[in-house]
Amino acid sequence: MNKKASEDQEDNLAWEDFTKTIKKIDTDEKISYHEIKPIQINNDITYFQIETNKNLDDLEIGSLDNIDRSTAKKFNRHEYRIEAELDLHGYTEKKAFDAVTSFIKKSYLQEKRCVIIVTGKGLRKEEDDIFSSRGVLKDKVPQWLNSEDLRPFILSIKHPSPSLGGTGALYILLKRNK
Repeated sequence: MNKKASEDQEDNLAWEDFTKTIKKIDTDEKISYHEIKPIQINNDITYFQIETNKNLDDLEIGSLDNIDRSTAKKFNRHEYRIEAELDLHGYTEKKAFDAVTSFIKKSYLQEKRCVIIVTGKGLRKEEDDIFSSRGVLKDKVPQWLNSEDLRPFILSIKHPSPSLGGTGALYILLKRNK
């Protein structure tokens, strides 16, 4: 018997020993799971998308419904340390979308718990001009955070205290990366 065949036979025996301990679970329940799929954009960047088997409700800014009471209390008091910040001042809508998507996924993969995105408050124009657009990114970022791509990573969002940007920023609590 050659060396390769001998190694293969040893591997098979080890596998058989291991699988002897596996037992079928008697249950009719379907097990909920998350599957993380890597998506290669180019040679330098890999994005990850979580696929879940349940629909997630949209997050309202300031709503703490999705988190337990003690976590909500800590989040509301800004007791979570901000571990990463993304400032979108000067970004176009397209670049901001890419930056937000990358930032949230990267922060989640790096096991960060609390991050902040500074959107700015928008251009100040005459108050009487109802047709002037103000704060395109301020309006768009919460929509992006509720997208199918990013929502599975996020527990809650709110505006931080005025010293951290007030309504021109979003304080984001990410899910734990298990």
